[in-house]
Amino acid sequence: MSFCEHCVKGVIHEGTPTDRGVDSYVATPTVDYPKDKVVLFLPDVFGAQLINAQLMADAFAENGFKHFRYRKVVPNHGAAQTRPTLDKVINALKEQGVTIFGATGYCFGGRYVFDLAFENIIKAGVVAHPSLLQVPADLEKYFSTSKVPLLINSCPSQAKADEIFGDGKFAPGYKRNFYEGCTHGFAVRGDMSDPKVKAGKEGAFKETVEWFIKNL
Repeated sequence: MSFCEHCVKGVIHEGTPTDRGVDSYVATPTVDYPKDKVVLFLPDVFGAQLINAQLMADAFAENGFKHFRYRKVVPNHGAAQTRPTLDKVINALKEQGVTIFGATGYCFGGRYVFDLAFENIIKAGVVAHPSLLQVPADLEKYFSTSKVPLLINSCPSQAKADEIFGDGKFAPGYKRNFYEGCTHGFAVRGDMSDPKVKAGKEGAFKETVEWFIKNL
């Protein structure tokens, strides 16, 4: 699961984001919500300022989840550069009273959902078209070390994940959705004029919200 041509292209979606941050993007529900929970939104190579992802974070907030969208997940930064800053963000949120974390990662960000899950820092994890994973090694490590329920929203079929986690073998919980007619990046940057891609993007979002409601 390395980078492909679809990692670096996509369609810009329409709307007006609610946050005005530069280094991060925070989407906060307008209704009462649990202050001890945060969902970390770990982006693809386009970073936190892509309007598509900001609108998605806003949509998560509308469903009652405070989203902290982390910016410094970029392709020329490996774990040695990215993870320490991510840990600082998590520690700062803990100082604000956050005790429960979920994480949803897209493309490059999926790598860090796995890394956080390996250490059981998060309580629920979701990845959409993840990249930079070593298959089957990372899947096997997740299975053997993590207690974090895992949802995968995929475009190409990832049968190896089903083989390792499926049929109830992974006790914390596992689900994988396959969206026909979608390519890598569909969950954030898909062409909404294509009915299959639109259905895939909206389906992946709905499944992610339901996963967090169930597991956080």
